[in-house]
Amino acid sequence: MKPLVIILMGSSSDMGHAEKIASELKSFGIEYAIRIGSAHKTAEHVISILKEYEALDRPKLYITIAGRSNALSGFVDGFVKGVTIACPPPSDSFAGADIYSSIRMPSGISPALVLEPKNAALLAARIFSLYDKEIADSVKSYMESNAQKIIEDDSKLKR
Repeated sequence: MKPLVIILMGSSSDMGHAEKIASELKSFGIEYAIRIGSAHKTAEHVISILKEYEALDRPKLYITIAGRSNALSGFVDGFVKGVTIACPPPSDSFAGADIYSSIRMPSGISPALVLEPKNAALLAARIFSLYDKEIADSVKSYMESNAQKIIEDDSKLKR
């Protein structure tokens, strides 16, 4: 079965951030679903979303997008069996200090924190590449392309 990434946003204002993640997942050939649910405002709704996806018998992981007081990432990670990747949107509020709500988690709660949307998708792809050859080939190609660009840029400097 093909893997699935559930992108769960705290509000619709996070859609631009979610679309960046989704675009990158698409480039790796990974199916995704985008949903909205707030750990603070709609806890029961979030639980129903998580139950829906946890009932699926296929590889999956969650990428959460929540700023300010990011309870969503820890909430999701504490509920699901698999991996949660926190990818909070950038913020200038409080000089960016709201990122701390994504960094400090209670014991036993372990969402990975990745700030760049493309890199959150890349981490998901690398996790899935451990057992999906097509995704592994896409990740390998992506990594080789990035390396080749650096080598080409260096060659231009030497001329």
